[in-house]
Amino acid sequence: MSMRSEEQVDTGARRDWMGLLARADPSRLAALWDRMGDTPGHDLLRAPEIGAVMVRGRAGATGAPFNLGEMTVTRCAVRLSACGTVGHAYVQGRDRDHARTAALADALMQTDAAPRVRDGLLDPLAAAETAARQSRAEKAAATRVEFLTLVRGED
Repeated sequence: MSMRSEEQVDTGARRDWMGLLARADPSRLAALWDRMGDTPGHDLLRAPEIGAVMVRGRAGATGAPFNLGEMTVTRCAVRLSACGTVGHAYVQGRDRDHARTAALADALMQTDAAPRVRDGLLDPLAAAETAARQSRAEKAAATRVEFLTLVRGED
């Protein structure tokens, strides 16, 4: 396994797969990871640790920022033993295994193993996320109410 060069790892694509891994259902991610086979040798640069971050919002998405509240997150950083590639992960909640698996997947996506990880892990997670999003949209559409406004005659 060898590391791909910096030019080959698109930051936009990396942002997308890291977001997908962070949003993934931890049990689904673990099941897919187990089906992929052996976990590669790695060192923990930052063992999974739990902390909190401040979530900020904006009124109407354009107003002045305000503090919405704190959110619990778990972060992890790993280095693959075979090639030295580093992977990072930040996930919502307190699931250390989720953070470690996401960091390992991030590291592998930066190596020649990327097609195997995409096929075995990322594509099924993306399909599940799309199906869940579609299901929520259908449930919301079922409750939609159409209003009809009648204009009164002029007095």
